[in-house]
Amino acid sequence: IRAHPWWGVGVGEFNVAWTFTPFPTRPIAFFDHTHNVLLQFLVELGLPLAALLTGLMLWALWQALVAAMRESSVEAAADEYDALFLGVGKPEVFLYGSYYLSGFLNEKPLAALRGDLDALGLTRDATRLETEDHIAYVFEVMRYLIAGDDASVSNLSRQSEFFGAHLQSWVSAMCRALQDHPRARFYACLASLTQAFMSVEAQGFDLLDGQI
Repeated sequence: IRAHPWWGVGVGEFNVAWTFTPFPTRPIAFFDHTHNVLLQFLVELGLPLAALLTGLMLWALWQALVAAMRESSVEAAADEYDALFLGVGKPEVFLYGSYYLSGFLNEKPLAALRGDLDALGLTRDATRLETEDHIAYVFEVMRYLIAGDDASVSNLSRQSEFFGAHLQSWVSAMCRALQDHPRARFYACLASLTQAFMSVEAQGFDLLDGQI
């Protein structure tokens, strides 16, 4: 991407970029796809066209979510939420990072998250039942790191660190679980938009960190 930022290497030419970009421990094999749509756009089409296509993709997913909301109702969405995430006993889909990272709730990933939150000066609202690794909680922390007033905490470096440690590693798995669930309608659309946004964020942080 650094070598061909504006026009890319050309459609279908990812293997050329793979072959002529040296990096440690690279396997000798033919690769014609990055397994990441945004990264494929960036490598083959360059930054301007990749940004345009990514914007169109997010817009289409947003429109699908809007359509799903129009076809649903507050009561139907609440019932779907209860069926997917609450229910009796084990929920159909978990919303907690610890489950996707360790297979269990309240495990080491939650402890690590609590340590990082403590370093940021953040604590859980004692009136809430959810643990800190709930999807809404970690997204709210990201909002704080983006829009907070304290520049020593709310900055790109902290955002990248928190995103990589506590969102990137499991949110896509949660989104896939929702997309594959037969009873998920509104939340399947929301998961598709979330997964695409997560991919954009991940590649954006990689570019900022100089990893690509």
